[in-house]
Amino acid sequence: MKKKIYLNNKQLYKEIIISKEMGKLTKDAQDMFILLGKNVIKKFYYYNPDDKQDCYQQGLLMMFKFWHNFDESKSTNPFGYYTEVFKRGAAAGYNQLYKKVGDEYMFHQSLDYTDEKGNKITEI
Repeated sequence: MKKKIYLNNKQLYKEIIISKEMGKLTKDAQDMFILLGKNVIKKFYYYNPDDKQDCYQQGLLMMFKFWHNFDESKSTNPFGYYTEVFKRGAAAGYNQLYKKVGDEYMFHQSLDYTDEKGNKITEI
């Protein structure tokens, strides 16, 4: 079975070149960034769905903020470049969320506490 391609690298490259000439992202490039982000964020697990959304937004923010840094003289693979930008942005969002909480809190949140009847214990 052939793998379905959700984003055409050549089309993304073309849109980035056009965007650089215009000095702003084209609508198609923006849509491609959003599609890329939606697919990349699926590969990560987050305990809290709100955290996943926060990290997704942080990843998108990084792509939209630094889209112009892609250097077409060094690479013709914007898909790989922007995937990495998104992942680093999502990781920065994750680190920002959990640096305040602390390791002990996340450790307890990751454990599944149940009593002898199988009921979840929410407070220790």
